Amino acid sequence: MTPPLPASVRDATPSPATRLVPGQAPGRMPRGSADPPASGDSCRLGALRKGQRAVVTGLDEAAVVTPLPPGELERRMIEMGLIEGARVEILHEGFPGADPLAVRIDDHTLALRRAEAHAVLVTLG
Repeated sequence: MTPPLPASVRDATPSPATRLVPGQAPGRMPRGSADPPASGDSCRLGALRKGQRAVVTGLDEAAVVTPLPPGELERRMIEMGLIEGARVEILHEGFPGADPLAVRIDDHTLALRRAEAHAVLVTLG
């Protein structure tokens, strides 16, 4: 027979960070629950929420796990118009899980996986 749990443990309400959500790894916050970055901050395109606008400052392919050979993801991003100085806006987040993203890049729109969007460095504004 196991001993009873102390009251402090038994009655504790789990924080949002420790609650398990179906399809989510333990210890991770649910998608979309984190506060979006503030204006003027540097962050990654994948961290933005619907309606936020930013300017591309660079690419960091090493930040993403991809089956593509080294340099291929960066080449594809550049071909899609994700170059330094490009203005981007998140138009839509897919359902469920806010993936993929519909992103306006200067004068065209494309769908981008959130995981791959994390390779794009941006500054809000």
